[in-house]
Amino acid sequence: MPIISGGQVMPGSARVLTVAGAPVAGTNTVQTVTIGGTPTGGTFRLTCEGMTTAAISWNATNATLLAAVDAALEALPVVGTGGVALAATTLTAGIGAFTVTFNGANVGLRPVAVMTVAENLLTGTSPTVAVALTTPGVEATYRGAATGQPLLRTDTGVMHTNTSTTAQAPTWTPV
Repeated sequence: MPIISGGQVMPGSARVLTVAGAPVAGTNTVQTVTIGGTPTGGTFRLTCEGMTTAAISWNATNATLLAAVDAALEALPVVGTGGVALAATTLTAGIGAFTVTFNGANVGLRPVAVMTVAENLLTGTSPTVAVALTTPGVEATYRGAATGQPLLRTDTGVMHTNTSTTAQAPTWTPV
């Protein structure tokens, strides 16, 4: 049955979702991985959302190291292809920091637990791997809602509809 709101007919028989305040667009979680000491080789593994990556080979070439971390994380079903974006911050010759932004369908626009170092088999002088939360994720209101889904803001009585075509990132537009 269509829903009528503000003189407009909203097609479909979708159940009207409700929210007590303004809909939230959501925020992607950002974490910083820091490689310290003076590594010369070896591997490390990260655990994300309860799943552990395959061994990630350390490399003194930043682009190669970042590609290896990206591939290892995106191989995890909980992250999935295109699920993260990496950027060097203070990374020089494979030592320093880089960020991991969780932005894919599985992990974007929601909190993601801080990754842990499951294994550090780096070689060299006192090599370390650490992970810290940089930006906490915020769950988007009704993340994954279908395009056209109606949403009633109960505190104001204003009806919204999801105008986004991206399944995991709703855009709630007043109608």
